[in-house]
Amino acid sequence: MPSLELGVLSDMAGIRKKACRKLFKQQEIYRSKVLSSYKDMVAAVTQMLNASQSMRCFLKGTSNSILVQFSGSSEDQNDTGDGGGIPVFVFWSISSHEELAEELVQMFKMELMLKRLLVLEFLSITCEVPQVNGFHWSDELYPGEFDHLRVCNLFSEETCEPVPPKLMNLKSDTPVVGCNNQPNQEVLQVYLTTWLAEVNINNYRVDEIFDVIQEEMHVRLK
Repeated sequence: MPSLELGVLSDMAGIRKKACRKLFKQQEIYRSKVLSSYKDMVAAVTQMLNASQSMRCFLKGTSNSILVQFSGSSEDQNDTGDGGGIPVFVFWSISSHEELAEELVQMFKMELMLKRLLVLEFLSITCEVPQVNGFHWSDELYPGEFDHLRVCNLFSEETCEPVPPKLMNLKSDTPVVGCNNQPNQEVLQVYLTTWLAEVNINNYRVDEIFDVIQEEMHVRLK
């Protein structure tokens, strides 16, 4: 905004300052919304991970008891919690369901890290003079974020920062650098397209997994 050509409006006293003030307020609102959306995504992935790891059911107490009790944790090393590998509904065992769940969770974990990179860029954009020190990959975006990412195995204790973003089935060896405070219009279009495209989510495979589970459980999931 400071370097934007205003044409005939440039003769109006204080218009640039007022416009900057309004744009700044709008930016604060949208920054808050973007960050809130990211926090919701982290929470959703955490819930998915917890659900995928909570399928097994273990016998609690002794087998001589009149009442049969179950627990989410094993008290007997011989109890695998999968009913001996028998089908849960029709054909598929607990371990088979866990493999499908892990496949889904992995997609969304990778997409979350890619979204985090874009969030860093969006939060760094400013309508004023570019900041000298913008956001970096190692910065915590909200209080408790790193703890949440640790739960999802998305935080590296070795580097003390979140694991770098990458595309499915590809390894990223390039470190994430600081953000661009003033990306041009074309770059912003690429960012938005990447955000909406969900490039790490294989929608065909997701539908395939849901179809398998729906047929197995005789329920409709979508």
